[in-house]
Amino acid sequence: MPLAIPPFSVLSDAFDAAPERFFAHLRERVPVHYEPTIDGYFLSRHQDVKRVLTDQEAFTTEMLQVRAEPVMRGRVLAQMTGAEHTAKRKIVVRAFTGSALQDQIRAIRANAAELIAPFLPQGRIDLVGDFGKPFAVHVALDVLGLDRADWQQVARWHSGVAEFVTGLALTPERRRHCLDCAERLEAHLAPVIRQRRRRPGRDLISKLCTAEFDGITMSDRDVTALIINVLVAAAEPADKTIALLFKHLIDHPEQMAQVRRDPELLAAAIAETLRLTPPVQLIPRQTAQDAVFAGTTVPAGATVFCMIGAANRDPDAFADPDSFDIHRADLGTARSFTAAAQHLAFGNGLHQCVGAAFARAEIETVAAMLLPLLDEVRYSPGFRYRETGLYTRGPASLSLDFTPVRGSGTRRD
Repeated sequence: MPLAIPPFSVLSDAFDAAPERFFAHLRERVPVHYEPTIDGYFLSRHQDVKRVLTDQEAFTTEMLQVRAEPVMRGRVLAQMTGAEHTAKRKIVVRAFTGSALQDQIRAIRANAAELIAPFLPQGRIDLVGDFGKPFAVHVALDVLGLDRADWQQVARWHSGVAEFVTGLALTPERRRHCLDCAERLEAHLAPVIRQRRRRPGRDLISKLCTAEFDGITMSDRDVTALIINVLVAAAEPADKTIALLFKHLIDHPEQMAQVRRDPELLAAAIAETLRLTPPVQLIPRQTAQDAVFAGTTVPAGATVFCMIGAANRDPDAFADPDSFDIHRADLGTARSFTAAAQHLAFGNGLHQCVGAAFARAEIETVAAMLLPLLDEVRYSPGFRYRETGLYTRGPASLSLDFTPVRGSGTRRD
């Protein structure tokens, strides 16, 4: 009797261990992959993913009412359209551009210097656990104007919120835990919002509380949802991308040397990291009517998951797509952090990531600081690399050795 071959599943342990091994198979053989246990359709071709992300009328964000709103404690930007979306997006964008962005870059440098300093004399660091995760939360709290003394508690609540949004098969117990985290985070934010309405400052929460566009202002519920939205969006990609950038450069020492010699190449290295290993791997949408992809009909009302990782490795969009190449001609570094980006790491269309410019500034600032300090950087002896996550994905840890730095941490004897 022939052995039964189990059906392929993106929810399997094999896919979780190395999803990139399956991307080509999905794009070529099953560009519309259906997962019956979660009643969802997974799209892997670049042209299909871009179509879904850019046609907001045919592919809506209605599923976020169930997937995000319960833990965001209100509607988020991705759920909005028309005048409301335009007005509230402008409010958030203004907080990440111009003089506000320059203030944030100073805060980014200060946070990075403070967190890296204890490890410089040791010559060893876990770039995820020791640096990336606390750094991402610290910066998000600074942007919002929240007290960093509570960062570990806020990080735990944020983790529960993120788990709810990104979890595809939560148990009832985990669902209750995530909702409890969201309720506690909302209660933590309520007095802050009241205080900023009375005495606004220069932080993002104050701007959300006081801003008005075309007569549109924000309720406390609106402000709460956007604070949590920004906290998740700002913290989730940063730690993963910083670690992935160093991994790729360590794995390609000739390109590491080129970036060290020519700092202008750093932006290209970040853009290529985002293309090859995007921290956000799935973006969900809901079909407003029947939609046909590669001859397969996806029914109206269905949830489709855009597989960003697979789309970004589509040979119809990028030459030699599985290779890390900071010099690739089809990436376009200048447009890689804009709506014209060829890669889809920040999404696309109306709901493209509002913080793309901030993400670029944050990652570039940190990488430019760390590269000179982490001289002769390499994997620690015995370290075994492993990535985790289906919805968002990044290194579980990244233990690195480097030449220890003596004195102030800014010079090497």
